[in-house]
Amino acid sequence: MADGNLSNLARARDAIYATPLAKLNPAQPELFQADTMWPIFDRLRKEDPVHYTEEHEFGPYWSITKYNDIMAIDTNHQVFSSEGGITIAEPPGGDGPLPMFIAMDTPKHDVQRKTVSPAVSPTSLQVMEPLIRERAAAILDSLPIGEEFDWVEKVSKELTGMTLATLFGMPQEDRRRLIYWSDVVTAAPGQGLIDTIEQKMAIFVEYHAYFTELWNQRVNADPTGDLVSMLAHGEATRNMEPREFFGNIVLLTVGGNDTTRNTISGSILALNQNPDQYAKLRANPDLIPSMVSETIRWQTPLAHMRRRALQDFEFQGKTIKKGDKVIMWYVSGNRDDEVIDRPYDYIIDRERPRNHISFGFGIHRCVGNRLAELQLKVIWEEILKRFPTVQVVGEPKRVYSSFVKGYETLPVIIPSRN
Repeated sequence: MADGNLSNLARARDAIYATPLAKLNPAQPELFQADTMWPIFDRLRKEDPVHYTEEHEFGPYWSITKYNDIMAIDTNHQVFSSEGGITIAEPPGGDGPLPMFIAMDTPKHDVQRKTVSPAVSPTSLQVMEPLIRERAAAILDSLPIGEEFDWVEKVSKELTGMTLATLFGMPQEDRRRLIYWSDVVTAAPGQGLIDTIEQKMAIFVEYHAYFTELWNQRVNADPTGDLVSMLAHGEATRNMEPREFFGNIVLLTVGGNDTTRNTISGSILALNQNPDQYAKLRANPDLIPSMVSETIRWQTPLAHMRRRALQDFEFQGKTIKKGDKVIMWYVSGNRDDEVIDRPYDYIIDRERPRNHISFGFGIHRCVGNRLAELQLKVIWEEILKRFPTVQVVGEPKRVYSSFVKGYETLPVIIPSRN
């Protein structure tokens, strides 16, 4: 981390500890963009791990910041509902949240999730791996040597876009539209991608129309293995309303894009910030699977998930009222030193590297987690075959969001090939 970032973090820490505890508000996108939100979570885990923020633009909410408390909320589906949305932000437009299976409770959640699960089953991943490897190799072979370029643009977006287009049965030439739509879903107006909510809704119309056309093609054809066909022909999903179909497309797009893409970028940054770990990886490529899990913990590509209380509930000495919004801060749980040893250190050969909370727990655990891990494993196997090192040569530009914890740009140079 550059000296400037360390001084920014120190200033943020001073401001956070000078703020009255009751006024602490973790959901500040500008802190996430500056990577200076960590002291808020450090303080809350120690002083107020079940914390109520009374004033916020999206209404009051509870913050759950410790690993085991997050697990307790995430697995208590009887009390804490996913209905109504998964982010602290309220949906744009006046129609309420898009229905999607991650924002549903049982039994409807279970049957819709089961419909698309075969696309990311171990058997399907076995079939996909050679294709992912071929694409990763082509992407890496096309990179310039000895000149600066943006890793996010040329590598992370490309591999995830190609994989997502395959999962949806889309033409590869449309993959960048898919990445763009995914970014629009989570973008805040005025931060570079979109200017207004109206513009966002207009882009949604285009996005919806594209996938409606795909649905119409698939529903009138024999079933295939892509996600749209699975939804069009699945017993539990073939009669869903168009808005619900679109909600599930949005979920699968954002879930498939953000997690993998930002962890690919995060792996380059983490290894550069920890050169001893990069040297360890080069010396022993068998550590790649462990490094992948450690990076997913270290990055935590989705910072939070939200629930709503279905009844009054006593939790860790606090009374969460029926209807209250409850935010599980995965990004904080992954830095909980009561569960994870030296949580701020990036250690690629941890004893239990999969002991992280980035994918959630319980029925809503990320359906594509194994696909994300596979893409990361493959890209790093191919990187190590080709390049002695990939060097970060400037500060990353981070996403303005307290939900997506990711990167807009990451400048790098590859000095030479093996």
